[in-house]
Amino acid sequence: MNSAEQPAPYGTGSTASAAPVTPLQRKVRIPHLQQAKDEGRRFAMLTAYDQYAAQIFDEAGIEVLLIGDSAANNVYGYESTLPVTVDELLPLCRAVSRASHHALVVADLPFGSYEASPAQAVMTAVRFLKEGLVAAVKVEGTHRHAPHVRAMVEAGIPVMAHIGFTPQSEHALGGYRVQGRGDSGQAIIDDAVALAEAGSFAVLMEMVPASVAAAVDAAVHVPTIGIGAGNATTGQVLVWQDMAGLRGGRVAKFVKQYAQLREILSEAARSYGDEVRSGVFPGEEHSF
Repeated sequence: MNSAEQPAPYGTGSTASAAPVTPLQRKVRIPHLQQAKDEGRRFAMLTAYDQYAAQIFDEAGIEVLLIGDSAANNVYGYESTLPVTVDELLPLCRAVSRASHHALVVADLPFGSYEASPAQAVMTAVRFLKEGLVAAVKVEGTHRHAPHVRAMVEAGIPVMAHIGFTPQSEHALGGYRVQGRGDSGQAIIDDAVALAEAGSFAVLMEMVPASVAAAVDAAVHVPTIGIGAGNATTGQVLVWQDMAGLRGGRVAKFVKQYAQLREILSEAARSYGDEVRSGVFPGEEHSF
């Protein structure tokens, strides 16, 4: 691709070297993420499961929105990601896709919907693009899933790969544990290379040592995305309820909370309840 054919960077005018601005001014496409990697720039990714979160994050300039199978824990109240189904995720995908005008929207393929064969992966991914209106899908796996990725890419479906700690394999992995320590780090690198060569447009790494993530980023030509994987990746992703402090209880080491929405909403709900019970609300200004 010559310079005249390079995609215009997201959030900028026509100058290819200009840094992105917030909010985004144009639609983020997969070539823009690759351009960020090539130029040494970073991008941000958050989960979103409804129209209001999607609108807010889209307007704030978040480049990638993920309808994760983490909706299992954060929307449906399951204890893990394993029970959530395709039919439960598709309505969330439609909501986020309709509300997003700039961000690249990606959806997880849930457990049991792609592992059986490359053909199953293609059929499921097609549903997410046709019915969920998303631009790309994400699959958890290892080098063994390269044929699945290749089949989807050959069918015209953009695929993001997810390696390292893969929550859908939590039982096989022995729980929520850092992956790739010691000699097993090479296996993480090998997985990334195989999945990138199969056609993945990005490789997401979860809970791997920062040194391993840096080695992966150097080994693959596509953008890398980290969650608990250090600061050498092209992008970073967090579950938005973790990022904004909506979830209660203990948070993972890799989570930084940028707000305390749980406290804000709790106080708002208490105030509302107190005013209703005392007769203060609704007042004259809220009545016809």
